[in-house]
Amino acid sequence: MRHVQTLLLVLSASFLYSQSLKIAVLKYAGGGDWYANPTSLPNLIRFCNEHLPARIHPEPAVVEPSSPDIFNYPFIHATGHGNIYFTDQDIKNLRKYLLNGGFLHIDDNYGMDPYARREIQKLFPDKKLELLPDFHPIFQQKFPFKNIPKIHEHDGKPAQAFAITHNGRIVLLYTYETDLGNGWEDQEVHNNPEEVRQRALKMGCNILHYVFERAL
Repeated sequence: MRHVQTLLLVLSASFLYSQSLKIAVLKYAGGGDWYANPTSLPNLIRFCNEHLPARIHPEPAVVEPSSPDIFNYPFIHATGHGNIYFTDQDIKNLRKYLLNGGFLHIDDNYGMDPYARREIQKLFPDKKLELLPDFHPIFQQKFPFKNIPKIHEHDGKPAQAFAITHNGRIVLLYTYETDLGNGWEDQEVHNNPEEVRQRALKMGCNILHYVFERAL
């Protein structure tokens, strides 16, 4: 209960708009490169601090799914190219976190998809990933989009955003074939045109704005 109360405090309006909150990268097991895109979240945080009233600490934390520290962060980001695996303890802790106000964004960085879907099913065996429709509120925050933008081609499939909801609130967002995180990285890492980077950063800002607004 103490950890849930901590998360509720972090999500309070006074904290979001008057304190420096932290977001985190999820350090998962399974052998996948959870540490991929090291410049992405710092760049997204900088962009959000310029365009949102929330004040986010410039350096993201790193947290494991079974750690009680996860309740200190209103937003957790996971990415990578390979296997992601949650233990039973990870599942128990993550579910408690998500059902009590937390938010997990998983961004497929290519090659992660079959493992991510498997672990999401373990997290919520009674729910299914639902494709978010065009003009869902998460696309209509600070920067309006019709749907999730396509940043990298990969297999040439359309970019899609899926969600797990609980009591009408998105608790888990899974972005597929978009590669938002690559778009958030330093420009020289992927040589994305600035227009493409701006689309990725704006969509990332929308996600965080959506999380913070729904928490108030």
